[in-house]
Amino acid sequence: MAGGEFMMIAVDNYLALRRSAGFVLRNAEYLLRSFATFAAARQEQQIRTATVIDWASQALSLAQRHTRYQAVCHFAHCVRLEDPQHELPPPNHFGHRKTRRVPYIYSPAEIDRLIQAAKQLSPSDALRPQTYATLISLLAATGLRISEALHLLVSDVTPDGLLIRKTKFQKTRLVPLHETAVSGLRRYLTQRQGVHVAGEHVFVGDSGQPLAYGTVYQVFGTLLKSAGVLPSRGHRPRLHELRHTFAVRALESAPAGRQRIGQHMLALATYLGHVNIDSTYWYLESTPELLADIAAAGEAFLCGGTS
Repeated sequence: MAGGEFMMIAVDNYLALRRSAGFVLRNAEYLLRSFATFAAARQEQQIRTATVIDWASQALSLAQRHTRYQAVCHFAHCVRLEDPQHELPPPNHFGHRKTRRVPYIYSPAEIDRLIQAAKQLSPSDALRPQTYATLISLLAATGLRISEALHLLVSDVTPDGLLIRKTKFQKTRLVPLHETAVSGLRRYLTQRQGVHVAGEHVFVGDSGQPLAYGTVYQVFGTLLKSAGVLPSRGHRPRLHELRHTFAVRALESAPAGRQRIGQHMLALATYLGHVNIDSTYWYLESTPELLADIAAAGEAFLCGGTS
């Protein structure tokens, strides 16, 4: 069997295994097939660190080189279980360090102004104002991803909460709702039914078609201006940061005590649909409000108090 064919079969098996666990891996497939072709040109049947570095170095930017390199590293970890002759490239060869932008955390007053601005959208006698007011309210109250909210069907609104079907990482989860969110959503669904909207999507335009993300993004930009929500510390507010705001406010309201905080973060990660708790933990590192609380607790502990 030729080296290229051998490597491509290994790539196919790896992708099939990961996809069976719910990963999509479109970019990983493109990168790994490119690497397999590159390795085949060198007549190599096993992964060689030097080859990985040479292939990854073809990318123009440091971030792209890192992405290419890490894709093969993940692949190497898997295929070495069957064939230890594959080399395992050392981690982070290019020294890339991913940085996250500091999230914009909306104040309760800003969220209220956004909802009120949505209610003033035209035409005033159509469903549109209530659609956007309810959508923003739901995002702020639940931390849903915007894609999850826009894909909601009427049948997904259950007595136990919202059924979020096969979203990121192909996971399905049930999101319980506070009674105020339940009453607001029911009120909107009653209005929606009154205008005889066809189809099953919860959030629709006046044409009856499901709301598109591009449309919502544009309208939200208009609402930010109407509500007077301006950039802070150089960071422009974004729609997705209603999710960040929910997570931060939930962590801020967590009960005291190291063990109870850890339990709260684990529950929050599950509620938000994160794959692991690290996805929630980064809010502690990136949010000034939470960092201030951590600093105060650390100082009290070092001065002889309790953390």
